[in-house]
Amino acid sequence: MTKIDFKKEYKDVYKAKHSEVSFVEVPKLNYLAIDGKGDPNTSQEYKDSIEALMSVSYKTKFIMKKEHGKDYVVMPLEGLWWTKDMDNFSVDDKSNWNWKSLIMQPDFVKEEHIEQVKEEVAKKKNLPSLDKIEFIKFHEGLSAQILHIGPFADEGPTVEKLHNVIGENSYDFNGIHHEIYLSDIRRAKPEKLRTVIRQPVKPK
Repeated sequence: MTKIDFKKEYKDVYKAKHSEVSFVEVPKLNYLAIDGKGDPNTSQEYKDSIEALMSVSYKTKFIMKKEHGKDYVVMPLEGLWWTKDMDNFSVDDKSNWNWKSLIMQPDFVKEEHIEQVKEEVAKKKNLPSLDKIEFIKFHEGLSAQILHIGPFADEGPTVEKLHNVIGENSYDFNGIHHEIYLSDIRRAKPEKLRTVIRQPVKPK
């Protein structure tokens, strides 16, 4: 049985260069998602969302391999981040951030599979955010992205560079600030963190 790594299948989407902005076309993809609000560094709700998404994603992988003969690598955690008034969006003050935690799912994983998994996980674990998980389709389309290496607190200059290149190429924003955590944020040292930072765009 071949194990599929969708980071390679969608290599343009899940790979970016350090300190170099690229423009990519992001297709419509399926995700597990949980919405929340607050600083991810201090929010228990955010930590709970990660635990729930990871638990369901890994259990889904196990069931798809055992019962359906499909084996794949669980995709990395992702996050959409925004504020009600985007003029006040700041990487330095995250207390008023809204967020959507995400993990991409293969197209052969269906909503009914996820509901089955949630029931099985609930029997073994008490996860406060389990019932908040939604199965969604999300299409960003044309986007600019860049790889940041290092602590999240140091993302400011990388985000600024991304935004400057977007403006220099006559694009406007067309969606929400998006981060893809290629490193395990629960275990990796801050200086080793690798994060794809993405911004959907449209021509001016």
